Amino acid sequence: MTDSTPTRLEYSVTPAGAELAVLTFDSPPLNLFDAAMMESVAGRVAELSARTPRAVLLRAEGKVVSGGVDVHVFEGLTVAEGAELWQGLFDRIITPLEALPCPVVFAAHGLTLTAAFEIALACDLILAAPKAKFGLVETVVGLTPSMGGPQRLAERAGSGRARELVMTGDLYPAATLADWGVVNGVHEDVDAVARALTVRLADGPTRAHAATKQIVAAWRSGGIAHADSVTPRVSGELFGTDDLKGAVRSFLTDGPGKATYTGK
Repeated sequence: MTDSTPTRLEYSVTPAGAELAVLTFDSPPLNLFDAAMMESVAGRVAELSARTPRAVLLRAEGKVVSGGVDVHVFEGLTVAEGAELWQGLFDRIITPLEALPCPVVFAAHGLTLTAAFEIALACDLILAAPKAKFGLVETVVGLTPSMGGPQRLAERAGSGRARELVMTGDLYPAATLADWGVVNGVHEDVDAVARALTVRLADGPTRAHAATKQIVAAWRSGGIAHADSVTPRVSGELFGTDDLKGAVRSFLTDGPGKATYTGK
């Protein structure tokens, strides 16, 4: 690590001038989600919410993405304290991460367990290396994943697959989860591919990407009818953006694919 914290957040600018951010788990050797890691990730997500770039990449250093949660976190908790733990992780990590008005990419180069996998499922896109394996193994301590993993797995892969993965506590390779629709792509050099994708997304029409996230979120919460009900307003607002106006002019003047975007 470059400092004493288990994560780092780095902002940079693409060659086209778009700001992006990279959030890295860096707590060797296992990037365990102990109290310090949870607090650090929550703090980084708060930073991203306060200074939102045009795209975000989550990744990890070391041999694994994460070996899971440090079980000491659970020791001796009362029922009320357990519920408070999970509510705090939703409030400070999962919900604000999903709410970021920009694309969020997760890159998994190796073993990705429990909390890290649940955080990945809260991102827009998940890329993985061929050797990456994923698991929600909370059953080994009598728990069920409680940072939104089961329901987000069910959304991506179907409820039967979600129950299978959670109840067995088995590890699943990237290729299997790509077949299930959980992982968006499997790449040998996943870090390079994920960084390139993040740059591409950062350079794109950020307000349109945010609108896409709003419409999909409406579908998730209320189905197609609810998504249909919000789409005219959400998409209509894009006609007030500089990016749409400029892209339409560019299309009519120079043809498709020539527009540049500022995120405004």
